[in-house]
Amino acid sequence: MSVITQFGLSGALRRLRDNGWGWNLRVALIAAAHVVAACVLASVEYGPFANIVALLTWALLNFLFLIVLRRPGVSALLSLALIVTLITLSQFKYGITQLTLTFLDFLIIDRDTLSFLHSIFPQLKTQLVIFAVIAIPVLWVIWRADPFRIRRAISTAGAVSCVAAITGLSVIYPEQPWEPFQGVNHISNLARSGVVSVSHLTSTGWIEADPPNLIGSAQATPLAECEPGKKRPNIIMVLDESSFDISAAPGIKVPANYRDYFKSADGKQRSFVAESAGGPTWYTEFNVLTGLSARSFGKLKFYVTRIAAGKISRGLPQALNRCGYRTFSLYPTYGDFLSARSFQTSAGIENFIDMAAMGVSEDMQPDRFYFDQALQLIAREKNAEQPMFLMVYLTANHFPWTTSYRPDLTPAGWTAPGNTPEVDEYIRRQAMTAADYKNFVARLKADHPNDPFLLVRFGDHQPAISQKLLEPKLPQASLANRIMTHDLRYYKTYYAIDALNYKPDMSLALDTLDAAYLPLAVQEAARVPLDPTFAEQKKIMLRCKGLFYACKEGVEAKRFNRLLIDAGFVKNL
Repeated sequence: MSVITQFGLSGALRRLRDNGWGWNLRVALIAAAHVVAACVLASVEYGPFANIVALLTWALLNFLFLIVLRRPGVSALLSLALIVTLITLSQFKYGITQLTLTFLDFLIIDRDTLSFLHSIFPQLKTQLVIFAVIAIPVLWVIWRADPFRIRRAISTAGAVSCVAAITGLSVIYPEQPWEPFQGVNHISNLARSGVVSVSHLTSTGWIEADPPNLIGSAQATPLAECEPGKKRPNIIMVLDESSFDISAAPGIKVPANYRDYFKSADGKQRSFVAESAGGPTWYTEFNVLTGLSARSFGKLKFYVTRIAAGKISRGLPQALNRCGYRTFSLYPTYGDFLSARSFQTSAGIENFIDMAAMGVSEDMQPDRFYFDQALQLIAREKNAEQPMFLMVYLTANHFPWTTSYRPDLTPAGWTAPGNTPEVDEYIRRQAMTAADYKNFVARLKADHPNDPFLLVRFGDHQPAISQKLLEPKLPQASLANRIMTHDLRYYKTYYAIDALNYKPDMSLALDTLDAAYLPLAVQEAARVPLDPTFAEQKKIMLRCKGLFYACKEGVEAKRFNRLLIDAGFVKNL
C-alpha cells in the first residue's frame, strides 16, 4: 500500500516491471490464462478431433486480438472471457432449443433475438453492466503491466494458419446435422458451423434455386380475384405437437378406437410428410404458412423463420387475405423466439397473439387452454362479412414423456395400454388432446350453430421416441442414415380435415401430402381460387404425387423457388 500511496498505481506498475520477479510473474499469469482456457475447453469438448479444433479456435482468437492489441496478456484474457461467454451462451441456448450455438447465431443477430433473450433472462442487461464495470479496470491494469509486444505480421500469419487448419479439418470431417443436438463440443461445433455456413452461402446463397438464365426473367403475375359476396368457411388450423399414429411402430398397444382421432370427416386416414424428425416445429410452421420447403435452405434451415422474415410475400395467409379473410395466430411462446412474430406477420398474419398477449408466463399449457383462447377470439372477432383464419398451436404433447403431465386432466376411463411408461405417457397425452379437441368442436357447434367452419389438424413432426420404436433392432448408424436420407417412415405424421356446417372440397387431400402442399389442400377445401403461384405448385404436386422437395432430388423445388424469386415473391435471399 505504501508503494501505491507514494507513487500511485502507475508507479507501482513501473516498480514491478523493474523487478525480475515481476517479469516472471507476468509470464506466469499469461501462461495461466492459456492453461485455464485449455482446461475449460477440455471440460466441454469430447474426443481428440473436437479438442484439436477447439484449441485451434482458441489460438485464432488470441491471434485476432493480437493483431489489434499486440499485447499477449490482454489478448489471452479477452480470449478466455470470450470462450467462457460462448460456452455459457451455447449451454443456455441448448437448454431452450436443444441446439448448441452456431455461426449463424452471430450472422443473423436481430432485434427479435435480443428481445427474446431479454424476455426470458431479464437480468441479463444488469449482469452485463456489472461485468463491464469489473472487467474494464482489470483489463486496464493488465494492459499497463504487459511488457510484451507481438508483431502484427506474425499474428496475421498465425490467424491465417489457424483458419486454414480449421477449414481443412472441417472439410475432411464435415459437421453432421445431428451434432449440434448433442449438447457438447460447444466451441469446435461453432467453428465448424462457420465453415459450413460460409461454404453454403458462397455456393447457393440463402435458398436453393435454379440460376436465372435457365428460367428467364419473369414478372409478378396479377393475382386471381375472389368472387365478391361468396360466403366462405372460417378456417382453423391446429398444429398438433409431436403427434402421429404410434401404432405404426411394431408391438405398440393402443386403446380401442385410438386411430379414429387421425381420420378426416370422410373417414380416411391421411399421411403428412414433415421435414423434421422429432425436432423443430418451426420447419412445419414455415411449410404450412409459405407453402415452401425448409430443406431449400440446406444446412441453414434451422434458422428458416429468421432468414425468411420479411423476405417472402407469398403463402397461405396472403392468399386468404386476398379473399377477405382476417388472419390470426395463437402462438404458444414468446413472439421473439426465432423471429416468429416478424416471420408470421410478413407471411400475412395480421393479428399475432403470443404467450404474453394470452396472459401466461409458461409456454406449456394444456391443450384446452389454447382451444379456449380460440373460442374467445372467435366470439370476439367473428364478422359475417369477413371469415377468419386462425392458427392454433398445441403444446401438451411436447417432450419429455418421462413424467406425467397434468395427471388431473387424464380423460375419464383412461387405462394405460401396457407399454413402457414413456410410451404410455405419450398415448395418454394424445388421449387428452383428442378429448379437448372433441370438446372444442362441440362448443363451436353450440356457440355458432349456423356458421361454416373448416378445421385442419396436422402433426408437426414425430416425437423423438419414435426413432427407437419404429425399427427397434436397427443399429444406431443405420438409424442415422435413415434420418439423414429422409426415410419417410421417420417423417410421416398425419393430417385430417373436418368441417361444421360446410362440405369441403377434398380433391387435393391426397393420401400422402408433403407439408409444403397443405396450403393448397386448405385453399381447395375452402374453395378459394388459386393464384398463379399456387396453380403452378398444384401442377408440381400432382406430377410428384404429393411430394415436394423429395421429388426429383429437389429439382422441382429449386425451379419453383426461381420462379418465385423472378416474380418478386422471394426477395434478398
